Amino acid sequence: KIRFTQKKTKSSEKENLSLIKQKKFDMKWGIIGLGSIAHKFASELLLEKEEVYAVASRSLDKAKEFASQYQCSHYYGSYDEILEDENIDIIYVATPHNLHVEITLKALEKNKNVLCEKPFGLDYDEVLKMIELAKKKKKFLMEAFWTRFNPTFLEIYKKIQNGDIGEVKYIHADFAFPANMNVKNRLSDLSLGGGSLMDIGIYPLFLSYAILGLPAEIIASSHFSETGVDIQTSIILNYKNAQSILHSGLGYHSNMEATICGTEGRIIIHPIWHMANSYTIIGHNEEKKKYNPIKRGIGYTHEIQECIKCLQENKTESELWTHQNSLDLIKLLDD
Repeated sequence: KIRFTQKKTKSSEKENLSLIKQKKFDMKWGIIGLGSIAHKFASELLLEKEEVYAVASRSLDKAKEFASQYQCSHYYGSYDEILEDENIDIIYVATPHNLHVEITLKALEKNKNVLCEKPFGLDYDEVLKMIELAKKKKKFLMEAFWTRFNPTFLEIYKKIQNGDIGEVKYIHADFAFPANMNVKNRLSDLSLGGGSLMDIGIYPLFLSYAILGLPAEIIASSHFSETGVDIQTSIILNYKNAQSILHSGLGYHSNMEATICGTEGRIIIHPIWHMANSYTIIGHNEEKKKYNPIKRGIGYTHEIQECIKCLQENKTESELWTHQNSLDLIKLLDD
């Protein structure tokens, strides 16, 4: 189920942003895993006037330093310790992929609400376990797929649903950047859920799934590193009346632009498309119109707002990115 708000004028959007800045939500956030994504997320929490209440790392010194940087009053040198803190309302899991299921299950057992980074788990069975436990414990659980809540994506999706470019027939999306695969890290290590597909290929797959749904056929080819992870993967998704061509890679830069082609026009999501700030609609006669939806901060703020809204309304899942959506996406990755 997808929900959209009515189109706002620029003045009303500015008024809403002003209200958001003034509003203080009385929620205590805990963060597990203090890498680069956690730093970005914590800065966005402060932008939303949310409380970074507690953080945890395997290194107490690292946790202390992180806490000092983000006005955090509590820090822990182990992941288990932070889960014993009864004051935390919601845990954000930002560890390497292989730890997502273990930490999420432990957090849910401790009656914590959870926002877990993508991919939710390493396979369908892991994600299913997480969702089943969340339902049993009646706690909120959401995959942190921030692109889903990006104002640019919301606006594009609405225009597609309204038929602005006719029937979608073709999608192209890529995501590649150079990474050091000669050292052991979360991208090069298979046991950590490494490889281009799990880390960044999930984004092009998301775009196709969000617009066209589950495909009838998947054709994929990969090149693998000596450690067994894919260093590049190309995918064709066949639908009844459409196709998607998708790509991910870890050895080079790609355009990181997405194109959605319909019978009445096409949409170009400008680079870097998964964190888009703007898009252009091109009609049959090649007339172009550029759109610049208002995005707050880096963009994590919008998934933060969704979590707050769901918790305030006592929901256990988001209507914008449901448990079934996460199951469908990990099934695509598995296949």
